[in-house]
Amino acid sequence: MRVRNLAIAASVAALAAAGLTLPLAGTASAASTLKDDYNGDGYRDLAIGTPKSNSVTVTFGSASGVSEGRSVTVTQNTAGVPGVTEAEDEFGENITSGDTNGDGYADLIVGAPGEQVEGKPSGSVTVIKGGKNGFTSGAHVLNAPEDTAGRFGEATTWNDLDTDGAPQLAVISGDNWWYYSGAEGRAYGLEVDFIPEGAHLDGMVAGNFKYKDVFGYVLYGERADGGAYTAYMSGGAGDYGYQAEVLAEGGDRTATRDAATAGDVDGDGYDDLITGNSGATKGGSVTVRKGGDRKFGAPVTYDQASTGIPGADEAYDGFGASVAAGDVTGDGLADLAVGAPGEEVAAVDGAGSVTLLKSSAGRFTSGKAWHQDTAGVPGVAEAGDSFGTSVRLKDINKNGKADLAAGAAGEDIAAKVDVGAVWVLRGTSTGLTSSYAASFNGTDFGLGGSSFGTTLR
Repeated sequence: MRVRNLAIAASVAALAAAGLTLPLAGTASAASTLKDDYNGDGYRDLAIGTPKSNSVTVTFGSASGVSEGRSVTVTQNTAGVPGVTEAEDEFGENITSGDTNGDGYADLIVGAPGEQVEGKPSGSVTVIKGGKNGFTSGAHVLNAPEDTAGRFGEATTWNDLDTDGAPQLAVISGDNWWYYSGAEGRAYGLEVDFIPEGAHLDGMVAGNFKYKDVFGYVLYGERADGGAYTAYMSGGAGDYGYQAEVLAEGGDRTATRDAATAGDVDGDGYDDLITGNSGATKGGSVTVRKGGDRKFGAPVTYDQASTGIPGADEAYDGFGASVAAGDVTGDGLADLAVGAPGEEVAAVDGAGSVTLLKSSAGRFTSGKAWHQDTAGVPGVAEAGDSFGTSVRLKDINKNGKADLAAGAAGEDIAAKVDVGAVWVLRGTSTGLTSSYAASFNGTDFGLGGSSFGTTLR
């Protein structure tokens, strides 16, 4: 079913052809400190990756939220973006952002782990520069280093990892971790290689987990035998990998190959690690490890059988397939959004749902589930929609409260299968609200049949 009858503005195609300029409301500022404000207007923007169509759609934030009319879609066929779109590229599989050139505008950093470059392992990362008029300031591409098996660009972060005041780009490939001194130039690998032989890394999250002024990195994926693998790494210039530790692996339900995020859920100034394991128990789970002075706290795991968590722990729910942290209520504590794309809704298999768990001094004993049968949420829950494929919490309308973006990669639009769609629900002091809910789907951006909303940033 079509989520909403949203017509794509005719200007969107013209924007892409002209190099992605965008008429902006209000006065843009070239001094934004937000890592994801691409046009410098002071609002955080929402980036949506659709790797099956090799595209990233950026919807620009505003006081009224986001809409398809204030957006641009970037591909490798866009003027000024290096490369050529090819079926296997997976451009948009991973997205991060940051001001890589110090001009006050966030830049879009896009992973394409399937990219094939002659004579090199697979994968690339493209940095597309933001600016007052959108993405018109050029771009450059980083190809896979020689010393990797490929799939460079599975995950990226932009953080000041060596505390020198200048952030660095960190990238994982299928079997290694790299960083760049800036957004271009030479790739530096691990000084101490702790990654087990044959492991495949799928994701990475950075945070001030053990040190309030130093970033650590959690890498996750699979061991050679197929068991989950989750490890922590910190260090400084010359010793990355030295302080690595395995947090969980194999059949341990607190390990993940699915999803991880970071946020301060208890307000102590340390980031806490939240991981999702969609295969744990019957229906999946999420685990919280509190950050602290030089150590993580004991893992605490929640599932749909836990007190106060909506729903029931049922096979194939996929609870924990996606996770996001953000302060929805404005109380200074990070809340958690947990996707369960396999959740049965009103006897409809695989309709999917997202549960918001509100932090109470770092504990999660209450929450509310949101799906397409929730009052005020556009659409209807249908089999295979997979609402909750992806989740993101960020304050898009600058009211001090994080809004929820949720993707449903399996959403059908009329006769078009798996077009995909994204919803945005606003944060309030009491939690999420469906009032003023926004929704748009792949056909609104000319991306029919492509699992729109697979990745959210």
